[in-house]
Amino acid sequence: MTQPGWPRGIAAITLFVEDLQAATDFYQRTFQLPLAFSDDDSAVFRFGATLVNLLQAAAAEELLAPATIAAADSGARSLLTVQVKDVDEMCEQLTARGVRLLNGPIDRPWGVRTASFRDPDGHLWEIAT
Repeated sequence: MTQPGWPRGIAAITLFVEDLQAATDFYQRTFQLPLAFSDDDSAVFRFGATLVNLLQAAAAEELLAPATIAAADSGARSLLTVQVKDVDEMCEQLTARGVRLLNGPIDRPWGVRTASFRDPDGHLWEIAT
């Protein structure tokens, strides 16, 4: 049970990108979602109740200061999971859209079937059922 004042869910996730146009194209092609908002520094997609904001890395510095943004090639820094009805069918669709799968479909020991892929800036995505 959620306590008063506790988070009710994740409203937005911001992913830092080096090439906003390439990232936007990838997300539109991969997830088949319309843009919810865009400007010179960001592109926002709605995943159900959660917004995924692609933010040009150079524009993110003021959000994070004094912290810094890690390089896109520094290794996996997160894994975002999207629930789908059929992982195998979605893998076929993603492959047809030009997405290269990192792994899967795989039946995991905890009873979930998954597959994962990487976006152009190194963010890892998993589809699961």
